[in-house]
Amino acid sequence: MTALDPAAAPPAAAPPAAAPPAAAPHATADLSTPAGLLAAWDEQQAAYIADREGRFRIVVELLELACGPAPLVVDLACGPGSLSARVLDALPGARVLGVDHDPLLLDLASRAFDPLHGDRLTLLDADLAAEGWPALVRDALGGETPDAFVSTTALHWLAPDQLVRVYAEAATLLRDGGVLLNGDHFRFDSRSPALRRFAAIHDEATQRRAHAAGAPTWDAWWAAARARPGAELLAAERDRRFDGRPSPPPTAVDFHVAALAQAGFAEAGTAWQLLDDYVVLGVK
Repeated sequence: MTALDPAAAPPAAAPPAAAPPAAAPHATADLSTPAGLLAAWDEQQAAYIADREGRFRIVVELLELACGPAPLVVDLACGPGSLSARVLDALPGARVLGVDHDPLLLDLASRAFDPLHGDRLTLLDADLAAEGWPALVRDALGGETPDAFVSTTALHWLAPDQLVRVYAEAATLLRDGGVLLNGDHFRFDSRSPALRRFAAIHDEATQRRAHAAGAPTWDAWWAAARARPGAELLAAERDRRFDGRPSPPPTAVDFHVAALAQAGFAEAGTAWQLLDDYVVLGVK
């Protein structure tokens, strides 16, 4: 997902460095509609993230374990709302504030999910790379204190120093006992050459199977999203916001665990792993 404040990190879930040749979007999806684009988004993302639904499932289960059946959740860099929707569907008492800075993805989320979830889902345009986003979140929550922050396949767009700051600011906003859950690829580095090789082979096989089955590539999905009627101005604004933002270096999981501890979380660790795909947990 993807949401930030008026100066945030780039779009959620970037493709691997070497994406396979473009595949046609899934033949059954009507990419002129928000619902069709969202279905194709999930297919596209699942091509790059093995067991994406398993990652979502552990995030939702941990949310309920830590915060009960009716948490107030902030979804950082929510994109078109995939994780937000799964939280709201699984926990009928939950409320979610989705934060992103990508106007095209926020518009897609509002058109597809607002009618389904009503006032349980609120969307906020804010940039996590900017210093003002915590105040915007406080205002959007009307003074309520969130129980949890969540994010998936998005915060890797932040530079390491920005990520440490976002973790710290989230800790400040959370209630005592609240949690932060971040699911993403945390790449193996030179300390783990065999695991890094296995993960790369596994990623390539996952992509090959998904694209052979008709899942769109990253580039094909974005071409369809930009071509949707009425998307031209949103796409132009997206380009303006993210033009020139560098792609940060990959970080290993121990960096994130240490960053959570440095940010003030009383406990930090790994809650789920599939090769170099993780969910890390911080408990305030």
